[in-house]
Amino acid sequence: MENIKIEASDRSPEVDFDFDKNVYALRGESYPEDVTAFFGPVIGKLEERLGSLKGAEVQFDFELVYFNSSSAKVLMGLFDMLDETAAEGNAVVINWIYDEEDDNMEELGEEFAEDLENVQFVMKKMAPS
Repeated sequence: MENIKIEASDRSPEVDFDFDKNVYALRGESYPEDVTAFFGPVIGKLEERLGSLKGAEVQFDFELVYFNSSSAKVLMGLFDMLDETAAEGNAVVINWIYDEEDDNMEELGEEFAEDLENVQFVMKKMAPS
């Protein structure tokens, strides 16, 4: 499967999906005009890949500075997909990377983590840039 690399724009995050290494990342801001058009194809590829894994290690880095409610729904879907992948015997690590001064993103990460049962959810503070 071909890796996906989409540069960030003013309204959409950087997407960096390395299917060979099972290392995935979303970085930046996420409030695209059409969430389905932006995320649909990449999530479809990710779902296809995750569904084929057996006993694999998966890492997903979320380094978002802002996202809107439509993107939050997409994130919840991603978290559910990753949790299911872990329940099927894969070792899944989610890194929630946030600015140490951004209490809102810290709280959002904690809320997302509460709903997950099978993944390892790691909160990572980073120094402000």
